[in-house]
Amino acid sequence: MKRTAAAGLTIDVLVDSEHWEHVSAAKAVVRRALKVAATSLSTKSAGLAIVLTDDAAMRRLNRNWRGIDAPTNVLSFATKDTGDRHRLDNHLGDIVLAYETVKREARREGKPFDHHLAHLAVHGFLHLLGYDHGSAAQARCMEAAEREIMRDLAVPDPYGATRSTARHSRRTAKRPGRGRARAAQNG
Repeated sequence: MKRTAAAGLTIDVLVDSEHWEHVSAAKAVVRRALKVAATSLSTKSAGLAIVLTDDAAMRRLNRNWRGIDAPTNVLSFATKDTGDRHRLDNHLGDIVLAYETVKREARREGKPFDHHLAHLAVHGFLHLLGYDHGSAAQARCMEAAEREIMRDLAVPDPYGATRSTARHSRRTAKRPGRGRARAAQNG
């Protein structure tokens, strides 16, 4: 796969919860993960926002956008269809990460927090680019991209040897008239 610099990727990281204040490197982790992902996928000039929030805010977002009254680890809000994953311009969308859920999952899976955070940022980024995991074939494609990016970050395979793509399911809910975002996708 041809690699090009991702000099044009603009990443705004917004901290929306005091929980993230204890993770001083979180901004650097997500910025690095997304720059490596953009380079790996040969993306062109684009921008996105990362919102570091908590379970309460994530629960509200998940309920409003997906009809699920529970927090989740990551939500992606794409601003437009990106049919061509390699032709990117302007603002791609927003990725929202919930501190408590990310921390709980990392602990349960025996992963360093930073590794899990980087993986979820990359997962959300891939959704912004049009990747999905609604079918087994889509999940294999998305997971292959994630694995390659995580290798470039020197992070172990986030899915491990026992992960099954059959566990992935697509849950999107389109909500017209809600600002820039057209749909929310969960990892």
